[in-house]
Amino acid sequence: MPSITIRNVPDAGHRALRARAALHGRSTEAEIRSILEQAAKPEGRLKLGSLLASIARDAGGMTEAEAEHLEAMRDQAPAEPMRFE
Repeated sequence: MPSITIRNVPDAGHRALRARAALHGRSTEAEIRSILEQAAKPEGRLKLGSLLASIARDAGGMTEAEAEHLEAMRDQAPAEPMRFE
């Protein structure tokens, strides 16, 4: 797992992080990981798969016959593994 080093954190900021971590019952490092995770992946973010599924539902979805036809047209051959030669 990658690691990050943050230099020159002001004393007041470090104290605030330690206090926040104590409030949540975790280490300062775990608190910082949580803060970074929330910043990078906010709960309200748009997820592509969910968006596409909602568009399909709004469009009326597929009938069973359409799904069977699509499955019959699909390439059934196993995928070739990538080669890095």
